[in-house]
Amino acid sequence: MSKLAPFDGSERVVLLMLLVSMVSLAFIFADGFVEMEYRWSSMEQYSYGYMVPIVALFLLWQKVGEIKSMDWEPTWWSFGLMALALLGWCLGELSALFIIVHYSFLLAIVALTLAVIGWRGTRRLWAALLYLVFMIPLPSFILQQLSAELQLISTQVGVAVIRLMDISVFAEGNVIDLGSYQLQVVEACSGLNYLFPLMSFGFLIAVLYEGRLWHRWLIFLATIPITVLMNSLRIGIIGITVEYWGIAAAEGFLHSFEGWFVFMACLALLTLLIWALNLRNADGHSALHRINLFYPSLAEVKQISSGRRATNRTLMATMTLCVLAAPASIALFTAEEIVPKRELFSQFPLIKDNWVGQESSIEERILNKLLLSDYILADYHRTGDPLPVNLYVAYYGSQRTGAAIHSPRSCIPGGGWEITDLKQVELSDSLGMDAPSVNRTIIQLGNQRQLVYYWFQQRGRTFTSEYIAKWYLFQDGLTMSRSDGALVRLITPIPPDTDEAAADERLQVFLREFYPELGRFIPGGS
Repeated sequence: MSKLAPFDGSERVVLLMLLVSMVSLAFIFADGFVEMEYRWSSMEQYSYGYMVPIVALFLLWQKVGEIKSMDWEPTWWSFGLMALALLGWCLGELSALFIIVHYSFLLAIVALTLAVIGWRGTRRLWAALLYLVFMIPLPSFILQQLSAELQLISTQVGVAVIRLMDISVFAEGNVIDLGSYQLQVVEACSGLNYLFPLMSFGFLIAVLYEGRLWHRWLIFLATIPITVLMNSLRIGIIGITVEYWGIAAAEGFLHSFEGWFVFMACLALLTLLIWALNLRNADGHSALHRINLFYPSLAEVKQISSGRRATNRTLMATMTLCVLAAPASIALFTAEEIVPKRELFSQFPLIKDNWVGQESSIEERILNKLLLSDYILADYHRTGDPLPVNLYVAYYGSQRTGAAIHSPRSCIPGGGWEITDLKQVELSDSLGMDAPSVNRTIIQLGNQRQLVYYWFQQRGRTFTSEYIAKWYLFQDGLTMSRSDGALVRLITPIPPDTDEAAADERLQVFLREFYPELGRFIPGGS
């Protein structure tokens, strides 16, 4: 920790160094900001993200008077944390894991705060710094799993609401069977569109609330059951409407009772909870008066006497690290990347032995999101077998600048399919050849079931874990100057009342014929 001494410059010098550091970080983390903003604009559950930095600034400004009056004691921990943040940025960029980039930026903000005011001041700003976590989107696979769990909970509670009206109803998974009609609780009905905004608002109210600690915890945690309750009530009312007035009336209600209407209803319940917590206040303060919305004016801040200031060597060192990292980031990502030669998937065999394939194409709007370099999507039929094998291979010549392989664990639930079984299977023995380990999963949509094999193949290696693949993407980016790779996925139907073994046999026979062909189209490690 720096020794307290008269400040060897003005506070304007500190602000100038802080500004230079922030500009450098904005340049370094620019790709991460672009990806984050894309998620805010394209995913309804994160549309509130634009407001999070503004609210965080409000929480910071509430404490600005305290920060100015206290002694600033910068710590050299800031330099180490900034180095760690920049290392995380490098790892996240090279592995195309933007969640690492995003949290590394927050760590960099904490490091700058420590470089200016030290641990004591940073603790005063914990709420503003922690609130920034709400602007970071969750990884897709966590989001999909959370959505699936909320769909099941909302379905069960919604069915209970329908049964209260003495309506005969049956639930299987996330499908509500009313006899004459089936309602499927899809991802859009999971409640995530309200959960994340309400949790961020609940956290804000808990921070501003001047009351008992357990009150504050209850206000924040209550946002979860409130969201589930309101979403389940919405589903239940839709079921009741279908039973008595038909699907057309239910669709009209669905459009009216969604979005901001449900969110405002959740806010009303949260307000009711705060009011109930303050029914027996001895001090006579109402619930509204316990929400601290005070913020000092600029004139009031100017009148506050400044505490002692430590020398600014810590901030200078941290700023220098940021400034030097900016051109280093340019050098790292403008270095020539090796993109190996390969055959295009337009040359992939559609006829081989007793297999005949028919290619299809991916919609342009989906291709614009996938950002892949080349792909094949084809249905293959074997002589004498009416059931197809769908082959999809997505190849990326480079996984830098935001283009990255999309895991089926994230994409499959997005189409309404539910992953009911997932395990890793070694195929070399069963195929009698050098074959990859694959993820074997059963997916289901209503009464439809399909068997899926998939794996990640890149630079001479095959993986079942997307995260191990990401690690080698980082390693090979540094050691081989390559980031190319592919996702390989096979799908075949499992008809009702048939054995899964027949579907396994179909995929494995297909692999025995076509897996050796992939090496021409997906470059190895040499």
